[in-house]
Amino acid sequence: MEAIEKCGAWNKGKLVGQKPPLKPKDIWAIRIHLQNAHAVRDLAMFNLAIDSKLRGCDLVRLRVGDVTLGNRILPRAMVIQRKTQRSVQFELTESTRTAVGVWLEKAQLRGDQYLFPSRVRSSPHVSTRQYARIVHRWIEAAGLDSSAYGTHSMRRTKATLIYKRTKNLRAVQLLLGHTKLDYLPRRTMSCTCLTG
Repeated sequence: MEAIEKCGAWNKGKLVGQKPPLKPKDIWAIRIHLQNAHAVRDLAMFNLAIDSKLRGCDLVRLRVGDVTLGNRILPRAMVIQRKTQRSVQFELTESTRTAVGVWLEKAQLRGDQYLFPSRVRSSPHVSTRQYARIVHRWIEAAGLDSSAYGTHSMRRTKATLIYKRTKNLRAVQLLLGHTKLDYLPRRTMSCTCLTG
């Protein structure tokens, strides 16, 4: 009988599990880096990721018409989430509306087009994998360990900040589009994201 070669654990040396939300100082560090780098698309994407609290798959599929009405960037937008097929509404802060407006003008995008089109012809919009790479670049630019954060960190950031301020789980549940309230304390409002 042949000896079976043992393989190491797939997660050995890797950080697995929940990805923490960003802290306010990290948000500002990333914003300042993107502004200084004149990364117009990335700044719009980052601000929208924080404000919308959308999963990566929903963020990359946003269309211009989801956040605009004519030439105006909407203060609130509503989209149907792919995972749950439920609508979720989110507010766009002034800085996000400004960043999106600058991006739309630079890219010359129209209402029916994807907000973040792909540079690759085979894909109409930035892929979720490319979005993950972009997020890791942002995290590294802020001087953080990119293996500790991910796309879900973007989704959890504003929800965690709102929870810290209000302690209202129901409000956070609605903001994230979750259907089960018991899901939130374990996942979004874990002890690790409420400290620091």
